[in-house]
Amino acid sequence: MKILYSPASPYSNKVRMAAHYAGLSAESVLTDTNANPPSLIDSNPLGKIPTLITEDGRSIYDSRAILHFVDRESKGKLYPRNPAKRTDVEVLEALCDGICDSICDSLLAIVYEKRFHPPEKVHQPWIDRHWEKAERGLDYLNANLPKTAAKLHAGHFALAAMLTYLELRFTGEWQKGRPKLKNWPQKFQKAFPDHTQFRT
Repeated sequence: MKILYSPASPYSNKVRMAAHYAGLSAESVLTDTNANPPSLIDSNPLGKIPTLITEDGRSIYDSRAILHFVDRESKGKLYPRNPAKRTDVEVLEALCDGICDSICDSLLAIVYEKRFHPPEKVHQPWIDRHWEKAERGLDYLNANLPKTAAKLHAGHFALAAMLTYLELRFTGEWQKGRPKLKNWPQKFQKAFPDHTQFRT
């Protein structure tokens, strides 16, 4: 079984951590999406990562679809069986993924805006509008963090992957005014010490 991934992708990070935690044996294959390698294009018509390729050659893509597959394979290690609790986990995962979905491209665009335009040409209101989306989500998470103990779920991995991505791109900016969220990675590390190996 293989997971085609990129270390800078929060979705790849989420999937690889969750699969490891659930005990799914899968080789991580570093994949350059810009090169459109046949191993990716032939497995995922969208050419996106992460993509999971099963032992029998079946392809599964979209990080949430992959996590649901891993959950079934591991007999429920990523999502609670209780319907209400499962919904809570799925909503948390959707929120964390949604922050990445809505601003991942925007965050990169901000970097490009500042890199390629002189200061007087940078459109700050446009940048601020995108940051507002991220800040609303982060403020909500700061006030509604999941309980984090030895037993983890898909929402924890989505949250950890999102924060790792934000720290990679914008070191020190997401923590301001969010003390609970700032301290959460330490709790996650205690529950999942292996997480650092999925940053490369």
